[in-house]
Amino acid sequence: MFVPLLLAAACLDPAPPAASERPNVVLIMADDLGWGDVNYHRDVGGAAGAWTPHLDALAKDAVRLERFYSASPVCSPTRASVMTGRHPHRLGITHANVGRLPAEEETLAERLRAAGYATGFFGKWHLGTLTTDRRDANRGRPGNGSDFAPPWEYGFDVTFATESKVPTFDPLWKPRVGARNTWWEPVADPVNAVPYGTAYWTGPGETAEDLRGDDSDLIVNRAAAFIGDAAVAERPFFAVIWFHAPHLPVVAGAEDAARFAPLSDYEKHYRGSVAALDAAVGRVRATLREAGAADNTLVAFCSDNGPEGNATAPGSAGPYRGRKRDLYEGGVRVPGLIHWPAGGLTGGGRSSLPVVSTDLFPTVLAAAGLEPPTDEGRDGVNLLPLLRSGATERGGAIGFTFQNKDAWTEDRYKLIRTKRNAPWELYDLLADPAEAHDLAASQPERVERMADAFAAWRTTLGPTGR
Repeated sequence: MFVPLLLAAACLDPAPPAASERPNVVLIMADDLGWGDVNYHRDVGGAAGAWTPHLDALAKDAVRLERFYSASPVCSPTRASVMTGRHPHRLGITHANVGRLPAEEETLAERLRAAGYATGFFGKWHLGTLTTDRRDANRGRPGNGSDFAPPWEYGFDVTFATESKVPTFDPLWKPRVGARNTWWEPVADPVNAVPYGTAYWTGPGETAEDLRGDDSDLIVNRAAAFIGDAAVAERPFFAVIWFHAPHLPVVAGAEDAARFAPLSDYEKHYRGSVAALDAAVGRVRATLREAGAADNTLVAFCSDNGPEGNATAPGSAGPYRGRKRDLYEGGVRVPGLIHWPAGGLTGGGRSSLPVVSTDLFPTVLAAAGLEPPTDEGRDGVNLLPLLRSGATERGGAIGFTFQNKDAWTEDRYKLIRTKRNAPWELYDLLADPAEAHDLAASQPERVERMADAFAAWRTTLGPTGR
């Protein structure tokens, strides 16, 4: 059982904070970072080549959420789950580049801004397009208002956002010759570069130009300025920092790439982009300390899904089966950390409590002393009392559905099928986290009970979840 180290009354929730004492909140998300891509997981099956000293330091200070699940094995749906506390299929966001945040949906940023928070979004949005006036990224084009859903219309005061992926170095550019889907060398001479096709938007019709250097660093430049300004103004702040790294194409700067020089070019750039992301996380933490805000800031870190590619690609799912786009553990079990010294979430303990990205919405609201929405279709749970009591059981299942794949994860057992007409598989995640031994044939009653529970839940998702 995990028990946090700095709790005076582990089984009791403190009183809601006064408005003047509300914590700051920083939500950090990596893109396609596998469970095994962080060095602090090296002793439990992570990749030997990971270089993440700043995330390792955060893991020593924070609560390690060793069963943190992304709501989906791809990016956009997971992001939607964080912003709304709903399973993304309830919103029609069923895949990357599918759907958009509904205009009527109240987001986490809107709730916090109404409570007096300064709100800022930095990085990869991927919850709708950011322009209706020009071609941009995957779906932005003149006259396309149906997919338009920029951060500034969903509660964010400050925005520095792309619609979707960009290279992880010199994000606005790609080589004139030799651009790959996976990696390339940074282009030293701008004459040899052409626009990548995805802009950084800062507001309606406004873009940032002349962005050069590491993308994670560029994101934190803006986020750090926002945090500093909010601290000077003595306002609580909500900063969402969603990095592009290590989503393809991965491009590392010379210093980060040199650390991995003996590796293949692809892996060198992958590991280098992770190292740059890690350094950017370190900068966020340093900014909080310099602003005097570190103690009363809730910082959560996770990835949006498992690693890209097949088993020969550089990303690591650690000891788990599957990768991005799979509902096996490797596709949805990702690095997860939560740190809030003033709230008792500290000490470097490891929690085996099953949690999901959808839980961040009610957890942040509870930390801020705000009541959660009472309408139907909210799938997340407030993690604070569970983590503070050292709970290892959630007491309810986590449902997954993606394309024709389904899964139903309880505290111990997991039911999964790789397509709708395939038979269910059953795994004991405590005894067999690698999902190597299918127990369905030997436990038909458990399979039937869990399948019935999944079917009942799926009908609540609406047409997109059926």
